[in-house]
Amino acid sequence: MKTRIITAVIALAIFIPLIVYGGWPLTIAALALGIVAISEVLVMKKMFLISFEAIISYLGVALLILPDSWLDFLPSVATRWFGFYVLVVLLLLHTVIRKQRFTFDDAGVLTLAMLYVGMGFHYFVVARAVNFQTLLYGMLIVWLTDSGAYLIGRKIGKNKLAPRISPNKTWEGSVGGTVAATIILAVYLYFFPVGDGFITMIILTLILSIMGQLGDLIESSLKRYYGVKDSGKVLPGHGGILDRFDSMLIVMPMLHLAGII
Repeated sequence: MKTRIITAVIALAIFIPLIVYGGWPLTIAALALGIVAISEVLVMKKMFLISFEAIISYLGVALLILPDSWLDFLPSVATRWFGFYVLVVLLLLHTVIRKQRFTFDDAGVLTLAMLYVGMGFHYFVVARAVNFQTLLYGMLIVWLTDSGAYLIGRKIGKNKLAPRISPNKTWEGSVGGTVAATIILAVYLYFFPVGDGFITMIILTLILSIMGQLGDLIESSLKRYYGVKDSGKVLPGHGGILDRFDSMLIVMPMLHLAGII
């Protein structure tokens, strides 16, 4: 517990100034987090962190995370996605060159991982570019839902939510976390409006809270499949970057889908 608390304090001391300041420091931080997150997938897949497929994965994540303004030197807007397509084709060609030592399934996992990680951190940066209160809104959804679910589930949780994937989660904790997050964020939205329409945003908050929990379960399912407890060890007492940002990687793109960012 002591290690967990110390790690949290140090991480927050670094992270909070970055999200407050925003700009290029936050973009660089998001890029670094994305590279570490895709590295965790590579480790779970038992792939070398310095290899052709790893380099392609790093480039793919970077291409997806960087904001449009950082890609102005490229000839067209479509270049981001065309570039990503080229990287995926290179992974597919690698399955031919490696002769079944790197398979189509491997290429598929890395492609999905690049999209999952890259788009999540991309819209994290985009949310801050809109304004600080929008990014904070998205992060509070994740933090309040997670904290509420943990505290309420620990107190009254009895019915398992997904015992084969995440045995400690309960329906009581899940519902309680969403209700708590929605109520607290209703107050936040009253004083710091985000989006259009107070009632609409309350409904969206409830939906995003549920989506965040599904993001948590997605990452838990990934770990279960590869037989690991944590996605990594970069944050002592907390696991890896995917462990800490799993819900956010779903919530931030959903904010874009909802037209908020």
